[in-house]
Amino acid sequence: MAADTRLDTARAASATLNVADAGPRLSLMQRFQNSRNALGWSFMLPAAVLLLLFLTYPLGLGVWLGFTDTKIGRAGEWIGLENFEFLVGDSVTLLALFNTIFYTVVASVAKFVLGLWLALLLNKRLPFQSFFRAVVLLPWIVPTALSAIAFWWIFDAQFSIISWALVKMGLMNHYIDFLGDPWNARISTIIANVWRGIPFVAISLLAGLQTISPSYYEASAIDGATPWQQFRHITLPLLSPIIAVVMTFSVLFTFTDFQLIYVLTRGGPLNATHLMATLAFQRAIPGGALAEGAAIATMMVPFLLAAIMFSYFGLQRRAWQQGGDK
Repeated sequence: MAADTRLDTARAASATLNVADAGPRLSLMQRFQNSRNALGWSFMLPAAVLLLLFLTYPLGLGVWLGFTDTKIGRAGEWIGLENFEFLVGDSVTLLALFNTIFYTVVASVAKFVLGLWLALLLNKRLPFQSFFRAVVLLPWIVPTALSAIAFWWIFDAQFSIISWALVKMGLMNHYIDFLGDPWNARISTIIANVWRGIPFVAISLLAGLQTISPSYYEASAIDGATPWQQFRHITLPLLSPIIAVVMTFSVLFTFTDFQLIYVLTRGGPLNATHLMATLAFQRAIPGGALAEGAAIATMMVPFLLAAIMFSYFGLQRRAWQQGGDK
């Protein structure tokens, strides 16, 4: 009897030791699973590694090349700010900077206004609503090079369908040189960019409109609010966080646009449509001056950071999310 009691006691002690040994390991795993920070970092790690390899390294290399005199086929040496000093006084670079800012501001404002109007229209109860929402995405889905070739034909000096229609209607007696005149070319490229970018803005803002409760509009209608007052005091404040994010991406996409300009005009005529991105490519690859092209690309970074910081600080305004006036 005493032997059985001692045997049971030993087994219980052994089980207690096993539980004690497994306890810390189990609790450590549980703490990891219950920790939002640990799980968040573990999920972000693969993406962070990819970004480090394919984004951070090329960016750092490009900045480094901007401070050298590297050319294609020849390793360069450190020359400090000489490339940037040259570019500040280079008339073509300054023209490209003006073109980029003008192109970005006008196209972004047009995309926002037209995209918001389209989103408000698609948010209403319309016949074939799903069909129209799908069709709106087509300009965004079509490859950029294909869109540029289509606009190249539309704006052609000899075969433009716009000029043909205007002449046939008797509104003009000659064809318009859309891509041969500097200002015509600037406006034409902006029109092509706006046509391609409106769907992104419209669908994104439409998703934001879907999150606004209809009860706000019902309550304001009972109080006698007009549609304009509803838009100003309900729709716009509650949609502002989405607008900040969407317009930040829109500005970034427009500022760094390359394919549309390069296929449509290649920077011409007379460098009138050269953007910073296209000029950087032209100087670095066809021109062979890798360092100069890298310096032009590096000069774009402050403008991109300014757009990102504007969005970041804008999203910190909790009054936007609460529909406040501040």
